[in-house]
Amino acid sequence: MIQVFYKEINNFFNSLTAYIVVIVFLTTIGLLMWVFPDTNVLQYGFADMETLFRLGPYVFMFLVPAITMRMFSEEKKSGTIEILFTRPLSDYEIILGKYLASVVLVLFSLIPTLLYYYSIYTLGSPPGNIDTAGVIGSYIGLALLGSVFASIGLLASSLTENQVVAFILSVFLCFIFYDGFQSMAAINVWSKVTALINRLSIAYYYNDLSRGLIDMTSILYFLSVIAYMLLLTKFVTGRRKW
Repeated sequence: MIQVFYKEINNFFNSLTAYIVVIVFLTTIGLLMWVFPDTNVLQYGFADMETLFRLGPYVFMFLVPAITMRMFSEEKKSGTIEILFTRPLSDYEIILGKYLASVVLVLFSLIPTLLYYYSIYTLGSPPGNIDTAGVIGSYIGLALLGSVFASIGLLASSLTENQVVAFILSVFLCFIFYDGFQSMAAINVWSKVTALINRLSIAYYYNDLSRGLIDMTSILYFLSVIAYMLLLTKFVTGRRKW
């Protein structure tokens, strides 16, 4: 697993795509937080990072699939997938190695945003007038959200050898799991199952975490979705070898 992990990390940072993805993410978040008038922190007048945690998930819907789209698709297209699965590693070790590499890369893209926290912390009146505990909880929520999107992206990549198709499929699935179920629940046709459909949505649990409300129910939900997506990935890759 460690070998697969390091291989994916090296492949990512040895490609131009890696730097473009991270730069685009940071630029987009930076513009939303400091430039665009409707979301500008300076015009908003409050020392918080709501813009990052409210709009970050939608940026992640494109960032994370861009990271994961090549994980299995490129292996299939180049024909190295057979070599990979003949190595003395179990399917789970290969999948976990690729998944952990994806999560590390997602977290790596979040690290520079700590500069935004420091800037708002300094600009507060008085300096330090920011809900640090809430920010920590929100970062935990965003990290878990990115981890779920990474598992979805890995599943999408295992379904096709075309990276563009994997990217589009991953974006679609991320949207459905994040916002789709909640939007469906808002349709007044489900009667008693409306609450159940709403609870299937990632946004339902992410919104609690982004308010700094950390509870085991939300964490268990994220971990369950991750485990389910990785199991589906194992099923798909296993069928490819039949």
